[in-house]
Amino acid sequence: MGAPLLSPGWAAGAAGRRSYVLLAPFLLTLLLVRPSGALVEGLYCGTRDCYEVLGVSRSAGKAEIARAYRQLARRYHPDRYRPEPADEGPGRTPQSAEEAFLLVATAYETLKDEETRKDYDYMLDHPEEYYSHYYHYYSRRLAPKVDVRVVILVSVCAISVFQFFSWWNSYNKAISYLATVPKYRIQATEIAKQQGLLKKAKEKGKNKKSKEEIRDEEENIIKNIIKSKIDIKGGYQKPQICDLLLFQIILAPFHLCSYIVWYCRWIYNFNIKGKEYGEEERLYIIRKSMKMSKSQFDSLEDHQKETFLKRELWIKENYEVYKQEQEEELKKKLANDPRWKRYRRWMKNEGPGRLTFVDD
Repeated sequence: MGAPLLSPGWAAGAAGRRSYVLLAPFLLTLLLVRPSGALVEGLYCGTRDCYEVLGVSRSAGKAEIARAYRQLARRYHPDRYRPEPADEGPGRTPQSAEEAFLLVATAYETLKDEETRKDYDYMLDHPEEYYSHYYHYYSRRLAPKVDVRVVILVSVCAISVFQFFSWWNSYNKAISYLATVPKYRIQATEIAKQQGLLKKAKEKGKNKKSKEEIRDEEENIIKNIIKSKIDIKGGYQKPQICDLLLFQIILAPFHLCSYIVWYCRWIYNFNIKGKEYGEEERLYIIRKSMKMSKSQFDSLEDHQKETFLKRELWIKENYEVYKQEQEEELKKKLANDPRWKRYRRWMKNEGPGRLTFVDD
């Protein structure tokens, strides 16, 4: 049999596929291969050589580069530039003088820094590493000017200062409130009278005080006695330096080690040896069951903690019963609360599931 006949269309398609196979590597090469010239628009001085812009050689030192920059900056400064008849080049007009001044400044910024100059020299010597030059240029240009560690330290210090003054403000508000409570005010006044502090405030002499000054001084005496006699816990307690964020970060390794030691002792004493819980351990288990922070739990009254211990709430079954009782008691209080009744009526009649119109 003879060879099969090939149609002209099939032959043309085969030729097209062969040409595409040969053309693909060529297009890929054009895509990956960048211009071999070292000077690229958008990097450093663009298509101009920074050394030629300043009129110095590549071996020039910092002093020579700075001297050349000062001379050209004075020459092309837009506010001082005066074109001369014999002057040729880019600075013939104020606009071109400003462009020349910016180019000179860019060249100086590039060559005055050792690391940037090293990157620029590497670009001149290795023009084929196109993407690497772009990376080094923009990584230095966009890098933060200030050390990140300094920023973090300053931020932590600022937050700590804000914490301290905020806590002091809350503490003073708590003292001012307690000074208005008759129970604490009467006790503080009796202590002040026994110590003779109120008599000193009312003493008459050369420096006679007005009634307002005497009243303010007596108020401060009562507040100071309340500060010294009362123990405020929770969010309004007296601020401690060790509770600030800065000191918490500094003491974090110590706290971590302490927690590991405490946890190992807990496992050894109560899980392995089977010892009975002490009062502190029982209160800790109760606090964890109630999902309360240490400051929240410390702010509770002592008789509440005694009730927890009497009911043995560190035992899971007892705590579940106590929790159910609290939920039932809360439901009863809400049922008798007029505000809760109004809310339920509103939910029933005009709640989010209904659309009502009010005619004016």
